[in-house]
Amino acid sequence: MNPYAKLTFLMSLMLGTTITASSNQWVSAWAGLEINTLAIIPLISKSHHPRAIEAAIKYFLVQAAASTLLLFSSMINAWHTGQWDITQLNHPTSSLLLTTAIAMKLGLVPFHFWFP
Repeated sequence: MNPYAKLTFLMSLMLGTTITASSNQWVSAWAGLEINTLAIIPLISKSHHPRAIEAAIKYFLVQAAASTLLLFSSMINAWHTGQWDITQLNHPTSSLLLTTAIAMKLGLVPFHFWFP
């Protein structure tokens, strides 16, 4: 892999983590998580081995499903509370979906089947 491309992907990982950690709204937290997802996939599949490609595809599919759940959770919360703020997570369905989405993104049990 080109050293400049690797540096770009590593800088994107740091940028996505910073955006996610410093966000006050669900949409900006989601954007940071998506930047991380899009930056890590080329780093996983850089060896061009079939298992690396399989791991990258599994990672992408699970992260896309978790991102969808995260956005759906924030939409339900905004619908019931009228705010997109992270600190205003009061609806139980929204809390359950958010917990599931974060567990999928982190690879926690029982969502650890995809973890490379």
